[in-house]
Amino acid sequence: MKTALIHCALFDGEIFLPDAFVVFEDTIEAVGPMTDFVPGDARTVDLRGEWVMPSFAVGHTHVYSLFARGLSLPFSPKSFTDILDQLWWKIDRRLDRDMIRQSGISAAAEFLRHGVTAVVDHHASGQGIRGSLRALREGLVDIGGLRALLCFETSDRFPLTDCLAENRWILRHPTEGRLAGMFGLHASMSLSEATLKAVKRNLGDAPIHVHVAEGPEDEEACLRQYGERIVHRLDRHGLLNPGSLIVHAVHCDEDELRLLKARGCVVALNVTSNLNNAVGLPDIDRLVRMEIPVIIGNDGLSTGITSEWQNVHFLAHHQAGPAGFSLGELKTMIDATWEFVSQRLGVRLGRIRPGYAADFLVFPYDSPTPVDSKNVFGHLFFGLFPAFLPREVYVGGKRLIHDYQPLPALKRRAAASSLQAQRLWDDLSREE
Repeated sequence: MKTALIHCALFDGEIFLPDAFVVFEDTIEAVGPMTDFVPGDARTVDLRGEWVMPSFAVGHTHVYSLFARGLSLPFSPKSFTDILDQLWWKIDRRLDRDMIRQSGISAAAEFLRHGVTAVVDHHASGQGIRGSLRALREGLVDIGGLRALLCFETSDRFPLTDCLAENRWILRHPTEGRLAGMFGLHASMSLSEATLKAVKRNLGDAPIHVHVAEGPEDEEACLRQYGERIVHRLDRHGLLNPGSLIVHAVHCDEDELRLLKARGCVVALNVTSNLNNAVGLPDIDRLVRMEIPVIIGNDGLSTGITSEWQNVHFLAHHQAGPAGFSLGELKTMIDATWEFVSQRLGVRLGRIRPGYAADFLVFPYDSPTPVDSKNVFGHLFFGLFPAFLPREVYVGGKRLIHDYQPLPALKRRAAASSLQAQRLWDDLSREE
């Protein structure tokens, strides 16, 4: 049914209308100032000054990390490799399809509550690799209602034929506008020469989604074993297809970044995770100066993204000075994240314009100071993003969050998460 939201403050990243209307079904049909609104056959909802803006996308995450919340394991890492060995690799090798599906359902509910309607996920699981992305799709997309780019983390930790088969499956089974695949790789230090050759045979023109130089150990191992840096190694194997997603790139040098740019790759920043893991931090100023395409993820550390945007901005100021990075440059990265997802899914996302998907947020904001087209993003950044929760969230014109809560059916299904988490934790305690 066609709906008209009236008397809203509309900001889509470029256009600000203080008193506007939006008409939509699954896509947006009309937008404009209230002076141009003509009542028609649409159901009318008066927002009485509440705001409407595009929903959010997360450029890199790990949905299964939801089950790490509250988990207590023996943990005394002295390096990034220790963090993987003592926590994440213990978790992912015990995940089965029921756990994966439930992590997707529960993560979808939480993502939606934070205004996130599209995610780029990097999945790993050791129990039943084949079918794992089908289970994740069911949880995130079919039940949860999100849009998603999925892949499986190919690694020498898992049976290679299963990793390759699962990536081939997701690449061959897209759902236009809702689901698409990439070819997943974990990190250079967990990928042998034979594995990379096998990936090349299966890759075709698909983009890869790979951790690169997150910690210094990754570059050091590559130099020690192969006499070259990671990006050069991936390129030697012919894996850097256009649109490939290079995650972290904390320890990449300028030669590597130049090669990424030349190959049409994109870097995904995850600075909060980098801080948490004490692996170092990306040189944001260098990435901007070199005009490397950059998007923003959260590395599975949360189910939101606005705090991640803030930390990118604050880190850039720490590195380049308070005038060395602007909110406009941050907004370019946010827009690039939507552009990346839109291109892979084949749908127009990230704007409140006719022809774009009706993916947007509704929220109250009573400003203590004047708002206009020049300062509107600053209002959001400093006034709302520190603890952002929208009142309503729409995906494809369907309202999935109402009065700050997921719809009852999704909320009920998400509540089963603790049972699957307990199964995982019990398995891990027996392993100890």
